[in-house]
Amino acid sequence: QVQLVESGGGLVQAGGSLRLSCAASGRIFSTDVMGWYHQTPGKQRELVARVFNLGSTNYATNYAESVKERFTISRDNAKNTIDLQMNSLKPEDTAVYYCNLRRGNVNFWGQGTQVIVSS
Repeated sequence: QVQLVESGGGLVQAGGSLRLSCAASGRIFSTDVMGWYHQTPGKQRELVARVFNLGSTNYATNYAESVKERFTISRDNAKNTIDLQMNSLKPEDTAVYYCNLRRGNVNFWGQGTQVIVSS
């Protein structure tokens, strides 16, 4: 069983920065896709960023268009963690952020961490 625990959310002014962290426990494989999603009330959960294995030690990243050039995802396989550095935050980034691990067709989710960006 995989468990994901997020930390680092909070309240920040527009233009500020936050760093989210996710610690994964259980059996974690380098081939697992790991990423961050966010969700606002009444809307579906949406991909923010993800990092995935291309083979051997090569990894690639995907970002939602709305966060490109502002957010950076990083992965530490030795620690089984992923971080999301969020810079130049905007009020529209306000959401609950969820850590995700996907293995084949199976998704694991963290409990979520709230990010509020005030204008």
